[in-house]
Amino acid sequence: MAGMFALANPKRFMDASARFLPWLALAAGAALAAGLLLGFLAPPDYQQGTTVKIMFLHVPAAWTAMMAYGLLALASFFSLIWRHPLADVAAKTAAPLGALFTALGLITGSLWGRPMWGTYWVWDARLTSFLILLFLYLGYIALWSAIEDETRAARAAAILALVGAVNLPIIEFSVNWHTLHQGESILRADGPQIASVFLWPLGLTALGYTLLFLALWTVRIRTEILERRTRTLMLAEPQ
Repeated sequence: MAGMFALANPKRFMDASARFLPWLALAAGAALAAGLLLGFLAPPDYQQGTTVKIMFLHVPAAWTAMMAYGLLALASFFSLIWRHPLADVAAKTAAPLGALFTALGLITGSLWGRPMWGTYWVWDARLTSFLILLFLYLGYIALWSAIEDETRAARAAAILALVGAVNLPIIEFSVNWHTLHQGESILRADGPQIASVFLWPLGLTALGYTLLFLALWTVRIRTEILERRTRTLMLAEPQ
């Protein structure tokens, strides 16, 4: 906790992130390349055929979208309770990235659903709750844009983010509510139900997506800090 608050100092964060960002980007690229290569070489599934390979794009996108919202909500919590100096910046910059991964999850899920279900979309619990996640991201972004005062915007958006976090467990457990979407097949008490030839590339692409999000998030935080410094300097200049 002490280390996290130490990084709340913008200068310390900029110095630390400048050192770890290249390694983070390199790790993301390596994991994605390895995962996608193994996924491309994986054999067709006995039921789904080659369409099973959409899984390597869809599942990591869905996971990353939910992880991003969890981080956004956590940053919003720190912003509201402890006024963490970089918390509102972290939350604000996470939202567009989370929306992007959510949209990717919806698009790839629809492409996967068409050959499996015979339709691109059904209004079942998992798909609908995941669509709501996209609306929460867009609402958060819109709220930030609608309020000129950054302090008021951060507080209003943080409240929305925390209220919206209720949707995360709904998404997670919605597959148990007799939906068309398949149930949990990896984090099961009796072990994963996916063959290792699919599990390895899935794990690597999930790691790659996660590291990619963290790298892009770091870049966006750094950019936001620099933009705020620039605005402060411009306002301080004599007219």
